[in-house]
Amino acid sequence: MVIKVFVATSSGSTAIKKKQQEVVGFLEANKIDFQQMDIAGDEDNRKWMRENVPGEKKPQNGIPLPPQIFNEERYCGDFESFFSAKEENIIYSFLGLAPPPGTKEDEKSDATNGTEAHTEDKAVEGAPEEAQSDQTPPEGQQEGEEEHATTGEEEEKQGEGEEKEEVEEQEES
Repeated sequence: MVIKVFVATSSGSTAIKKKQQEVVGFLEANKIDFQQMDIAGDEDNRKWMRENVPGEKKPQNGIPLPPQIFNEERYCGDFESFFSAKEENIIYSFLGLAPPPGTKEDEKSDATNGTEAHTEDKAVEGAPEEAQSDQTPPEGQQEGEEEHATTGEEEEKQGEGEEKEEVEEQEES
């Protein structure tokens, strides 16, 4: 996953320059891989950014100003959203990335996962003994289950990201 930060390298606005510099500086300082996409010198970048910023996030004039942040094709937010996520120590979930081990955001994630694991343990306790056995299935069957487990983990992570986005949207309202 590549974080894309749409910037205007030749902006006449000092406010825009400062916002861009703050986003880029933060990503560099935290060693988060990203690409700067110049909308001033590349019409395709400008057009793509304008088309992919969701309608509710566009200003009244309909033209979103840089910096705008995306994770691949998924819109993360503008400077104000970035700043809020940074202040709340949820920047990695804002960017759609897994937090590095040892960060405050990782600790929050671990606490949430611990609660979910506890709930799953209770569900297993009530399951029939056959379901709880540790028998190894035939080799072909095991591979299919591993693929399904990976997909389930990805769906769970995506669901968590969507829940956090909903919470953030509700808090903004």
